[in-house]
Parts: sequence; C-alpha cells; structure tokens
Amino acid sequence: MSKTCTDPTRHALNGPTMGTRWSALFYTAPDFDPGPLQAALQQAVDTVDAQMSTWQPDSTLMRLNRTPVGETSVVPAELAEVLALGLRIGRASGGAFDMGMGDAVRAWGFGPEAADPQGIRGALAAARVPAHEALEVDGHRVHKRSAITLDLNGIAKGYGVDRLAETLRVFGITAGLVGIDGEMRALGLHPDGHAWAIAIEAPAPERRAPHAMLTLQDAAVATSGDYRHWVTVQGRRLSHTMDPRRGAPLLSSPASVTVIARTCAEADAWATALMVAGPDAGATLAIRHGLSALFLIREDAGGILSKGYGPLFADSRALSP
Repeated sequence: MSKTCTDPTRHALNGPTMGTRWSALFYTAPDFDPGPLQAALQQAVDTVDAQMSTWQPDSTLMRLNRTPVGETSVVPAELAEVLALGLRIGRASGGAFDMGMGDAVRAWGFGPEAADPQGIRGALAAARVPAHEALEVDGHRVHKRSAITLDLNGIAKGYGVDRLAETLRVFGITAGLVGIDGEMRALGLHPDGHAWAIAIEAPAPERRAPHAMLTLQDAAVATSGDYRHWVTVQGRRLSHTMDPRRGAPLLSSPASVTVIARTCAEADAWATALMVAGPDAGATLAIRHGLSALFLIREDAGGILSKGYGPLFADSRALSP
C-alpha cells in the first residue's frame, strides 16, 4: 500500500554520549522538522555527562569528589536528583547499590586509567561507609559526612534515558522509544497500536544476540551483566560491577539481571543492586520491593537458567524466545 500525506513519518535519531550512543525512535506528522529535537536531545545527554562523568576531571561529580569531608556543596538539579535517588535505592537495597565505589572502579581499571595494583590494595583495605550514610542531599545541597569517592555508572545512563524521554515530551511527542547502550524507555504505543518490542540480550561476551523479547509501554528497562566490561586477573575474568563489601569486582554473580521500572534511572540502579545481591538475596529484594526482575544464571553444563520475579517476569512464558 502506498503512503499518503497523512501517514506518520518515522524518525530514528542518535548521537554520542558517555562513551557510547543514544537513540530515539518516534513517529510524527510528515511536516515535522527533527533538527531542533536532535539538538535538544543531544543537549540533554550532554548535560548529564557534564555533571556526572568520571572521565571528565572538571565534571560536577568530580569536583564534588574533591570536596573535603564536612563541607556542603551546591549542585545542579539533575545531579541532586540522581544522588537523592541513589541514596534511596542504596538504603532500600541494604547497601547493595552503593554510589561510593569510585576509588575501586578506578583502581581496577574501569575508569580512564589502567588498573593500579597500589590502588587495588587501597580499595581492598579501605574502611567503607555506605553512600547512604556518608552523604546527605537536601534539595541542591550535598553534605559529605564521611570520605567517599562517588561513581554514578550504575545510574547515570538510566537517568540520561529519562532525560531523552522528557525531551520528547517537551516537543509534544508522547509515543516513542529512547535508549542509551541497551537501557531503554518506552513512551505510549507504537503507531500500529502495539507496545514497543525490546530485546533482552543473551549474556554472551563474544557476540550480540537476543535471549528473549519483551514488550514495553510507558515503562523502562535496564540490564546489568558480567559479559561486556571486565578485567582478567590471574586467568579469571572479573566483571566491572563492584562488590561494596570488598572494594573489588564481584566474584560470583548472575550473568545478568534485567529490571523493569517506572523510570530508567530506577531500573538501572536496581539492576545493579540485584546483580550485587546475587540470585538468592536479589530475589528476596525483588519480591520485597515489588520489582519485575529477570535473573539469567549460568549453569555448570553451559546453559542459561532464567528466574523471573514480579508481575512481568514471574511467568517466563510472558517472554518471547
């Protein structure tokens, strides 16, 4: 069937951010000019990166890290919002989500520099105070109660996705799909009346392939896994996700955890928390907080075991292979 002048026009925009790329898929009237929206979407993620990057020495977060203990800093609204959310999820997860792992992340080689043996020893020996105890956020004011090096890699991309979604809404677009490196948020429905189709990636380091498909409407999804970023120590591959109890990469964890939540920042942080907690304690956390979470667990025989919790994952038949 040929298109008519009233058929919606498909737009697929993208750009660089946080060492990867953002994307936005949506449909509009044929006369819509995507240029201003492209610029606004790029500005939205640039703002997040400028405030929350650990790769930019002059980011707001890195300046906050240099603030002495006992001092109070005034930070922009976006960073304050992310810090407050991170503290809430840190407290709710019993410290499984902890934004105060910046020294360990950097020491183990997951920051701008290579792994540093001396830094690793320091991270392992550090007396740690959880971020939700070390930091106080009151509006735009952030007070450091204890020494802490913040790292927002477990929440900033998700928040960036939320900013993309809000930017679409500002431009009057109420249906679309936005994402950053696999963290996705869906607005409304596809023009065909169906929910947006999202792939849950197979936890395979050597290839990118879907493990299953899910559909999403007015919700967000994020996955934390051990198969994309790692270091090899004494022949053992260690994931980039840090264990707050040790100041080191997780020694044992699910292959991945996928969480669906209202916002992508929440999904991102909870996926990290459940990854740290592990299949058993993570399942308890997911059930306690009413989360929809899917754990993919490697079996000794080489297969992948799926364990789902919450209204969207409790029945694995809800997922399409």
